[in-house]
Amino acid sequence: MYRLSSPSGLAARLRALAGMSLLFAASQARADIAPFTSDGCSAFPDGTLDQNELWLECCVQHDLTYWRGGTYDERLAADEALQVCVAAVGQPEIAQLMLAGVRVGGTPYLPTKFRWGYGWPFFRGYKALTPDELLQVEDAE
Repeated sequence: MYRLSSPSGLAARLRALAGMSLLFAASQARADIAPFTSDGCSAFPDGTLDQNELWLECCVQHDLTYWRGGTYDERLAADEALQVCVAAVGQPEIAQLMLAGVRVGGTPYLPTKFRWGYGWPFFRGYKALTPDELLQVEDAE
């Protein structure tokens, strides 16, 4: 004779389902953004030998955008804005080099302090900010 399940088997399955539900709920809990920090141009100089902070403000603005995170297209726009900013202070060759560096080194998939979305807990990846997250960013800026 075929039995669907024993009463004790059903209870075990219900407990397992409840446990999985709790894990899912915990994974969906609100993540808060860390306070903004900037290390300037990270592992790159902040300027020339004569003007040692020549493009530092470009890097701080870039860090602000990276801290915030968001979509792939937003990251691309941030990296291109860095390139334009550094070129505008008279360093187009340096701007090209910096663009190459941030495109490779800024991936959100490495646990670095300068990754895309570094204000959020690790492995956020590319994801549009929710209305709640946008409010957090505005409050923290």
